Amino acid sequence: MINILLADYRNPAHAIVLVELLDAYARDPAGGGTALAPEVKQGLPAALAARPQAFSVLAFDGDMPVGLVNCIEGFSTFVCRPLVNVHDVVVVASHRGQRITQRMLGRVAQEASARGACKLTMEVLSGNQSALRAYEREGFAAYQLDPAFGAAVFLQKTL
Repeated sequence: MINILLADYRNPAHAIVLVELLDAYARDPAGGGTALAPEVKQGLPAALAARPQAFSVLAFDGDMPVGLVNCIEGFSTFVCRPLVNVHDVVVVASHRGQRITQRMLGRVAQEASARGACKLTMEVLSGNQSALRAYEREGFAAYQLDPAFGAAVFLQKTL
């Protein structure tokens, strides 16, 4: 049976699982193909615990960790309310296709609503069709303010 729960970053078992799942995702081509740096593995749970705007959802099949969603709260100036960015979504290969993402995103939506958030946001690689389908089933869609300006595009600048 799949159990979905909020991670407790100060719980050593949750901290280990979070880092292991995120590292597996980072090593996958969809996550960039490079393992997390040792200092990231060591420091991530404490760094997240120090940020009240961060929360994570874990999925377990019995005792086996099978999924992770990391979220960071932001703020919408247009509606003067928090928003929640879904930053990482991980489901281990053995459990894909079982709608674990759907259940984890449902728990994310519950937590976001409890925080007063107006929306969930996320970015996804355009070639990750299975993820796009899963997110669209959950109501995620590209957005635009005025069709004349087109859809929003996610950009980044490394510092």
